[in-house]
Amino acid sequence: MEPAAPPYPPIVIEEPLEPPLPWRTRMAQMAARLQTACLNLVYPPGCMVCRSAVTAPGTLCTDCWTQMRFIERPFCERLGTPFAQDLGPGLISPQAMANPPVYGRARAVALFEDGPARQLIHRLKYYDRMELARPMGHWMARAGADVLAGANVLVPVPLHRGRLLSRQFNQAAALAAVIARHSGVPGDPSLLARVKATRSQVGMSRTERANNLQGAFRVPEERKLWLTDRKVVLVDDVLTSGATANAAARALFRGGAASVDLLVFAQVVTDA
Repeated sequence: MEPAAPPYPPIVIEEPLEPPLPWRTRMAQMAARLQTACLNLVYPPGCMVCRSAVTAPGTLCTDCWTQMRFIERPFCERLGTPFAQDLGPGLISPQAMANPPVYGRARAVALFEDGPARQLIHRLKYYDRMELARPMGHWMARAGADVLAGANVLVPVPLHRGRLLSRQFNQAAALAAVIARHSGVPGDPSLLARVKATRSQVGMSRTERANNLQGAFRVPEERKLWLTDRKVVLVDDVLTSGATANAAARALFRGGAASVDLLVFAQVVTDA
């Protein structure tokens, strides 16, 4: 039995939605696509993690994709940590109730553990693999869609100027720039400054990390008026103990922010 015809005539677009591009632009686009095709033929695109052949650049091979522990619902609405089973919407984990963070909600793409997520972050952060920011930021925009909805501004967690000089770039700012393009929420790195050079937190306890970051961040005086009553999404690469995010969120609240949520690529979950 054939489906009934719709009760309205089909829409026919008689003119293009956009004016045609100039012929020089069309030729340049064709040349760029041809160049990309030739390069892919000579140098096939590789997996972002293991460099195995893939069909398109900026993707993962099947093996690395299956090893990524993506975070999906059900998860704690506050911390974004996954639950073993779905007990209903809006649930808060015991950890979030016992030790609530300064920021409102956290969202992450994947768990930070040995595997593709850890390797992607390390290669972006320590090996100048700036091309990784694009696919990682795209995944972050999708994972954080609910916290990005209604947000006014993205604020990357800043580096101290000494560390920025040695590293030459801030991975959080690179990710925030990509998220801004995908979500339409503007980014503004000038809203938060790192005014204290902190020690490396590897091996520190939760309390030691919090003490190390005390007073590390500040909203510049000339930016407080603009920040007042804004909804902020704080952006970083990885969430471990939450000490850095808490210190940054506390500074943003003191600077006048109405709300602060957190969006990272990966997070450490000890009991997942």
